[in-house]
Amino acid sequence: MILSQLKPAPGSRHARKRVGRGIGSGMGKTSTRGHKGQNARSGGGVRPGFEGGQNPLYRRIPKRGFHNPFRKTYAIVNVGQLDQFPEHTVVTPELLLQAGIIRKQCDGVKVLGDGQCTVALHVQAHHFSESAILKLQSTGSKIEVIA
Repeated sequence: MILSQLKPAPGSRHARKRVGRGIGSGMGKTSTRGHKGQNARSGGGVRPGFEGGQNPLYRRIPKRGFHNPFRKTYAIVNVGQLDQFPEHTVVTPELLLQAGIIRKQCDGVKVLGDGQCTVALHVQAHHFSESAILKLQSTGSKIEVIA
């Protein structure tokens, strides 16, 4: 096999259809849209999922489950990730965002107890798990719950 001699399979490549370029092109006048009708008009056509007035699939199939509009999602931080900060640092959600530990604050920050922390910190977050509280208190860290 010689790379410079590679060619696509016959019939696999097609020339671009240039519509509305005169009668000689074979695609002039109506530009392949036919005569009149909804699809011949500018801006014409139907929305995705429209089935000509028949009850569409997305309405025919049964709906399941429940979507809670009041659900809160929290950015998760593990105790082991806080070990990178120097002693007595005030760890806020803004600092975690800046350090790249969390991508966005969501509805708040929750600290979980995975990993080990060896430095004493002042941690401010919206929620703490029980194991995270125990591990942080064992290092002499202060825990502050943000409302």
